[in-house]
Formats: sequence, structure tokens, C-alpha cells
Amino acid sequence: MGQARERDLPGRIERVIAPAIEAMGYGIVRVQITGGARSVLQVMAEREDGAPVTLDDCATISRTISALLDVEDPIPGAYSLEVSSPGIDRPLVKRGDFARFAGFEAKIETRRPIDGRKRFRGKLLGLSGDAVRIALADGEAEIPYMEICRAKLVLTDELLAAAGGA
Repeated sequence: MGQARERDLPGRIERVIAPAIEAMGYGIVRVQITGGARSVLQVMAEREDGAPVTLDDCATISRTISALLDVEDPIPGAYSLEVSSPGIDRPLVKRGDFARFAGFEAKIETRRPIDGRKRFRGKLLGLSGDAVRIALADGEAEIPYMEICRAKLVLTDELLAAAGGA
């Protein structure tokens, strides 16, 4: 049970901090723990109003998370907290991300081969039930959401234009 609890630690932390972060007008993109002897808790957040995340936003979120985790104390031992924005070529983590960013190019990596491959790159077409649809150079693919281990947007002119950078 100790290993299962450790694997779900990012999920547990997200459940602790999400209500307060959301009440402040932010959404959590991803919670991740890395490192060895001294863990690093990485929290990626975005503004619900769609505006860019500023350094002041990160500091505000960091203070709130620190206060919440001081009370809950879910991480054994010492750790560092890093709060950041997802950036333009953001990771795609939640189901809704694949629908929200339909029309943009993405890279997807799966746990196991799907149709003989583990890496996909193409234009997101959204969701179909429990699968992510993607247009590839050689046709369309449906990738079961639960098989995705890593996904992110690809920095393209279209993505920059949509973000207001071009």
C-alpha cells in the first residue's frame, strides 16, 4: 500500500490544493513530483480568464500551496516547490485538453504500441468516447486516453497566432 500511496501522491496533493487554487481564479494543469534525495513538487497552473500567468501569479499560488501543504504535510521529508505556467507548447494532461486544443498539432506517446507504434504526431481532432482522435500524415488514429503517458502541443505558427504571439 505504501507504493500505491506514493504513486498517487501527485493526485492527493492536487485534491488538497485544487479548491483553493480554483477559488483564486486559476486551474491546475499538472502536479508532478521529481527528484531523489530532495523532492521537487512542480505545480503547473493557468489563469481561468485565459490571460498569461505572471510571476506575481506564481508567487501568489506558491504561498497558498505552501500554507495548505504545511497543514496537510503529505510529502515525507524536505522538498522544494516550483510553480509555473504551462507555456504555449503546453502538456496535454486532462481529457478536456484534447478537445480544447483540437485543431492544433500535438505529439502523443503511449504506454504500449497502438497500431504498431508508440509515438504519434499530428493535428488533434478531439475526443471520441474514451479515445483521442488525431490526424496523422498517413490517416487518422484513435488513441485510448488511458494509454497516453505523455502528450504536448507542438509549437507552430498557428499555435503562436492563437496565443497572440504572431
